[in-house]
Amino acid sequence: DAGLGNGGLGRLAACFLDSLATLAYPAYGYGIRYEFGIFDQEIRNGYQVERPDDWLRFGSAWEVPRPQRVVPVSLYGRTEHVVEGGKQKVRWVDARHVMGMPYDVPIPGYRNGTVNTLRLWRARAAQELDLADFNAGDYLAAVEDRDLSENISKVLYPNDVTVMGKELRLQQQYFFVSCSIHDIVHRHVWRYKKTHPTFDAFADKVAIQLNDTHPSIAIAELMRVLVDEHELEWERAWKICQGVFGYTNHTLMPEALEKWSVDLFGRVLPRHLELVYEINRRFLDEMRSSGRVDEAAVQRMSLIEEGATKSVRMANLAVVGSRSVNGVAELHTDLLKKVLFKDFNQLWPEKFNSKTNGVTPRRWLLQANPELASAITEAVGPEWVTDASRLTGLAPLAEDAGFRRLFRRVKRQNKEKLAAIALAEHGVALDPDAIFDVQVKRLHEYKRQLLNAVRIASEYLKMKSDRSYRPHPRAYLFAAKAAPGYAMAKWHIKLINSIGDVVNADPATRDHLKVLFLRNYRVSLAERIMPAAEVSEQISTAGTEASGTGNMKFAMNGALTVGTLDGANVEIREEVGAENFFLFGMTVEEVEALKAKGYHPRERYYADPRIKETLDAIASGVFSPGEPGLFKPVVDALLDHDPYLVLADFAAYCACQDQVTAAYKDTERWNRMAILNVARSGRFSSDRTIRQYADEIWHLSPVRAEE
Repeated sequence: DAGLGNGGLGRLAACFLDSLATLAYPAYGYGIRYEFGIFDQEIRNGYQVERPDDWLRFGSAWEVPRPQRVVPVSLYGRTEHVVEGGKQKVRWVDARHVMGMPYDVPIPGYRNGTVNTLRLWRARAAQELDLADFNAGDYLAAVEDRDLSENISKVLYPNDVTVMGKELRLQQQYFFVSCSIHDIVHRHVWRYKKTHPTFDAFADKVAIQLNDTHPSIAIAELMRVLVDEHELEWERAWKICQGVFGYTNHTLMPEALEKWSVDLFGRVLPRHLELVYEINRRFLDEMRSSGRVDEAAVQRMSLIEEGATKSVRMANLAVVGSRSVNGVAELHTDLLKKVLFKDFNQLWPEKFNSKTNGVTPRRWLLQANPELASAITEAVGPEWVTDASRLTGLAPLAEDAGFRRLFRRVKRQNKEKLAAIALAEHGVALDPDAIFDVQVKRLHEYKRQLLNAVRIASEYLKMKSDRSYRPHPRAYLFAAKAAPGYAMAKWHIKLINSIGDVVNADPATRDHLKVLFLRNYRVSLAERIMPAAEVSEQISTAGTEASGTGNMKFAMNGALTVGTLDGANVEIREEVGAENFFLFGMTVEEVEALKAKGYHPRERYYADPRIKETLDAIASGVFSPGEPGLFKPVVDALLDHDPYLVLADFAAYCACQDQVTAAYKDTERWNRMAILNVARSGRFSSDRTIRQYADEIWHLSPVRAEE
């Protein structure tokens, strides 16, 4: 709940740390010790309101400050190129200095005597107080340097709509990368100064995995340390870098691949801009001289994007500077190779590999769902906790009526617990006999919470117009945070809440239809939601979700997936069986073909009476009584653009949900399907993922604690 990462990516890192320790791999995690996490979410009149996530207000019992390990970090300033002793050297001068103080969080393995470390960096001023300013009576100026420095580790992901927000994000990324590289290099030099006095063995002793594009400045930083501080020749330093780094790409969204304007990058990190240009010059010269690629490909692969705003392409830097590039699901990796990094894959096919994500069963089943975990242990033994493949032993029990009753009772208890939270915190009464249909994840248009909401609105309208239409009661549960600067995502939150206000208050429908947006989605809330869920909504547009991990947590807890062939949904469906998965929607190829032909959402609007009736109702104010036209911008965006094909997949989605309703009527069949989802979810343990990283990328062996 500290909120030190964003959504699934931050949570994935936590799962990986748990698996690294449980499998006894010697590893560190690095990040920033943000004073305030992502944000606490309030819902006021249906709108998201962000409040500071002051997770440190009572201190943290789990962290160990390490003031003796403080690291200096430079920002801004300029460079000087000089000749000393006949060698060209570069000095970074007139820089602003910040100190990084580490706080260590122990990461214990599961009952194995291993404790790894998560090292989080807090920004401190190099000088806490300017005594001259203070004595002169300028008290604000006296602490200005401290305030500017400490802003770096103040808040996770400042709103980057403004130039200042972008600049602070770049400062944050470089700050934690610089501290971490310093720590890694210092540890190597100190530990091996007798046996490895040089950096010859560095790439054999150190593996650094870049968790998405955000830390890719680490490549330039390691080059700076090796070339400027340790005076290695460029070619040798570059070979070390390419032997050390691995890059995991977690997204196909262009905005998450990161491009920094050259002006901003050069102002904040003048030396690193020089290094990026030199890396790029050498790389492009090599490409041109090799004759393996044409000039168009050279321009696409360049680390510098020419255009109205000249920019540094951080994803390209990560690919060029790493020896391994992996996606996080088979489909995602395939798209990386065919689309996003097509030129690089044609050049270096051996670099690219797939590592499907996973989640730790110790938190997401053993801790989150103790009743089900106890039943599993009784059925297959306790070994499943560290060997999730043992869950397959549950498969025969799907045919055991007694086990199905036990499974059903546990699910009912979990639904009652979540219903109690809904009533206490939101005043909404959920019927435990209703289908608990859940979509919880970051709020983004590509994840298509809007598709879910529009269908719910259409269900309500159908119930109102046809009094005989009363499907099995269903509770639609949402939870999500929208980025503070993401206006459309915030409108979707408001729409979901407004639909809920209307349908929950209508006596004609409220016994059959409930909608609840659970505020402030976080790990502790997810631990209550996942065990209670019966339907897992994984409905992103095919080709947009890299992997997803919520889909794995739901399956592990016996929820059935309604999903597209996107991200890890593809592999989940393969594993649990097509007959135990509710599939709908276009494939990646069909999405590409539709967009190539020309997609016109208004044609779907006029051709499908259900779409037209629903969107007209939303736009006219049926779900915003007293504020007609409130949601017209949301409807207009769908009709004019619909970039994620909500209307194109709408009919298929509705038909799929009808299949869900029909399947739920057969209680025994539903529980067979749910048990088989649990039994076949072992492949999606993060232990399996980490073993693949260790064996195939890091070449790392376990180091067992002595008995």
